[in-house]
Formats: sequence, structure tokens, C-alpha cells
Amino acid sequence: MIKHIVCFKLKDNSPAECEKAKEVLLSMKGKVPQLRDISVGVDFLHSERSYDLILEVVLDDAKALEDYQNDPYHCSAVKTHMHAVRESCVAIDYVIEG
Repeated sequence: MIKHIVCFKLKDNSPAECEKAKEVLLSMKGKVPQLRDISVGVDFLHSERSYDLILEVVLDDAKALEDYQNDPYHCSAVKTHMHAVRESCVAIDYVIEG
């Protein structure tokens, strides 16, 4: 299994914009077939080093991650929105042990 994690800093990190971005990310559930699990969290601390949102996705393998990255819904609805509202992002992809 693969875990794909992305942290987003938003241009506007107001509660309303964070919630909207969260809903856009969660909208992949049931629409992107590669997803085995998805969770999204909104930061409450708002420290200087904090990111505003975290996306955690579980996929079967590296091929599923590649397919997820190219999924039509992910690309058209989710990436388009997140690219428009993000200031920056960081990601990590790793194999889940055990």
C-alpha cells in the first residue's frame, strides 16, 4: 500500500476557504476509483510554520498512484481548484509497512 500526503498553504486561509478546499478534496471519495482511503484535516494552530490543510490518501501501489495523478476527476475538478487557491504545497509518498 502507498500513502500519498499533501500539505497545502492557501492564499486565503480563512475558515470558510479552508472548509471549501476540504470539501473539494473530499469530493474525490467515490469518484476516484484508485482511492482506498482519504482523509483531510484543517490546521487550527495557525503558527508561522503551519500548513492550512493536509490530504492523506491510501492507494494499492505505485501504479494506482500514477493512475490517481492522471484521473480525470482529480485533474479537472480537484487539481484545478487547489492550484487556484494554494500559495504552496509539499508532498510525500511512501510505502506503508506491515
